[in-house]
Amino acid sequence: MTERVKLGKYLLTALTVGDFIILNISYLLTLFVLGANTPFASSSMWVLVNVSFIPSVVFFADIHNRRILYADKMVLSAFKSAVVECGVLAAILYMLNIFHVGMYHGLFFAATFFILLSIWWLVSRRVLKKLRRMGLNFKRVVIVGAGQTGALLYRELQGDAGYGYRTMGFFDDDKSNLRDCHDTFVAGLDQLADFVNANHIDIIYYTLDAEDDKLISKVMRIAEEIGASFVYVPKFSKVLNGQFLPSSMGNIPILKHSISPLHRRWNKVIKRILDLFVSITFLIVSPIIFIPVAIIIKLTSPGPVIFKQKRTGIYGRDFVCYKFRTMRVNADSDRLQATENDPRKTKFGDFLRRSSIDELPQFFNVLLGNMSVVGPRPHMVSQTEEYSALIDKYMVRHAVKPGITGWAQINGYRGGTKHLWQMEKRVEYDVWYIRNWNIFLDIKIIFLTAFNALRKDKNAY
Repeated sequence: MTERVKLGKYLLTALTVGDFIILNISYLLTLFVLGANTPFASSSMWVLVNVSFIPSVVFFADIHNRRILYADKMVLSAFKSAVVECGVLAAILYMLNIFHVGMYHGLFFAATFFILLSIWWLVSRRVLKKLRRMGLNFKRVVIVGAGQTGALLYRELQGDAGYGYRTMGFFDDDKSNLRDCHDTFVAGLDQLADFVNANHIDIIYYTLDAEDDKLISKVMRIAEEIGASFVYVPKFSKVLNGQFLPSSMGNIPILKHSISPLHRRWNKVIKRILDLFVSITFLIVSPIIFIPVAIIIKLTSPGPVIFKQKRTGIYGRDFVCYKFRTMRVNADSDRLQATENDPRKTKFGDFLRRSSIDELPQFFNVLLGNMSVVGPRPHMVSQTEEYSALIDKYMVRHAVKPGITGWAQINGYRGGTKHLWQMEKRVEYDVWYIRNWNIFLDIKIIFLTAFNALRKDKNAY
């Protein structure tokens, strides 16, 4: 066993031990805050808490091995791990007929464990990426097939040194594919077996046509003989992109296309609960902001306080979007987008737009269910008609409810779009959000939006 492999095993063991340490810190913190004079503080309960964590460790055994994992997905995994831990513990207590451990202690322990485990996993991931950038804890990989799919895979693997992948070579019998692989070893498939043996390869990525049974069987056998992982990478296509869920038709494996996780029932319910919680909480305290804003709008310019405009919502359906009026009443409000020095804006309206206060009435839209707190920003109907003919996948952004804020907005693509490429980037970020949604991504966007609101945004006008 090489030193590199030993280090990987030591790190995995250390990180798993760290998970148990976090579990016990959460348990002790619960006793410290809520008191230790309860059945929750018994030695038998301490044993049960640790035993209950074993299924969670098994279910999420790959969390420290996954090299490409975004922060929101990691927090979501921590939440699931905490749910499994508490669910197993509750089941054990039920079977043992123990019901007097204290509800408050249990809830506090669950919340504390989730928060501390999330922090631990995020911090440990940063440490691991640092080690990998230093040349430690890396995986040696080769790519069979140097065509378009192999090239895309290579760029993804090498996109961040913190992922810890070292692409040792490309193997392909088509010499024309190997011409662009100047910065790594290239060879024909006849040299694959000797190379993977000599260089202790960990993963063989296969990107060639899977219908060549003889070749794919040969490569799989080579992987098995040296103990390397064999990973088949389907050929990418401009049409076949997005997320695909594995399924089967009888004995035939198939992949089902999924536009968004938000098309699953429970995810819709979870997102709606977050929307209701945030919107109701805000609307309860909203008179503090709404009343003075309404008075100033009425005093500074004639017209209604609330501006109502038809915008494009989910599945391309129109809805009435609410905003504080920031312009003088004009005939072009449903046709022309606001510009930085737009003469139609009032002085107070300019302040409302730059501070994003003008968007706050949209919490009523969220409450009514035609908008979400987070999602692609809703555009004017005229913009939808214009850009749907110019930008590929523009209408995909209407696969979910529009939002008050979104992934594109916190990444700098908000406000007016003077050039087509700006709208193209906005659509790109919106589509990424739709395809990669999870509840913790929404929470992250909400917090970043609140943080950005405290700073002056040059694109807000």
